[in-house]
Amino acid sequence: MHEQIELLKALQELDHELNSIRQQRRELEKEQAELNSEKERIQIMVDGLDEEIDKLQSQQAELQQGLAQEESNIQRSEERLPEIKTQKEYLAVLKEIDSAKKVIKDLQTQLEGLTAQIADLNAEKDEKLKQMEELQERFESRNAEIAEALKAFDQALEAKASQRSTHIDPLPKQLQKRYTLLMERRDGVAVVEARDGNCTGCHMHLPPQLFNSLFLNPKIQSCPHCNRLLYVIESEG
Repeated sequence: MHEQIELLKALQELDHELNSIRQQRRELEKEQAELNSEKERIQIMVDGLDEEIDKLQSQQAELQQGLAQEESNIQRSEERLPEIKTQKEYLAVLKEIDSAKKVIKDLQTQLEGLTAQIADLNAEKDEKLKQMEELQERFESRNAEIAEALKAFDQALEAKASQRSTHIDPLPKQLQKRYTLLMERRDGVAVVEARDGNCTGCHMHLPPQLFNSLFLNPKIQSCPHCNRLLYVIESEG
């Protein structure tokens, strides 16, 4: 029975190591996912800026077309002036020219505003692209490190899983089930020392008869309070 306790103790220690490796592996995968998420976030921002720039450039093209049309109208009106015979018609054409010039001024103001907006958006886009480039360099470098670490963790998990089999397979099936259930329900601590009359798992006092029997009875016994499997370390001499 002492052999079973030793197997259980070694098994628990091995399971703690396995859990630690799995946790470290999860953290690396989480970091990897966060790097990918950050890349995607910046790409979405760049795509949004591209969309906004395209929209403003379409408006800019429409304004430039309108501006060209008004300039053409002014040119045609000015070319008509020498041919006009009446004062009334002459004044009407001058009014058209003046109106067109006002429209041109308004269009130029709008164009200036759009040009400034497009320049600002392009500057912001360049900044995001620079961030993306820097992030890509960091991602490729860190991703290579993570890939190597994950490979090492997988190898360690495989090796320790093989070791685990040598510890758990010799145990009776019922004892295996008890151990597994306790590991799940007791935060990964199924086997604990009984010391000075107490269970070191839940720190509750053990019945004296039970505590004493641990030194004499080869049968594996449980704490009546937390159900963890108990063992004692006998003092030398």
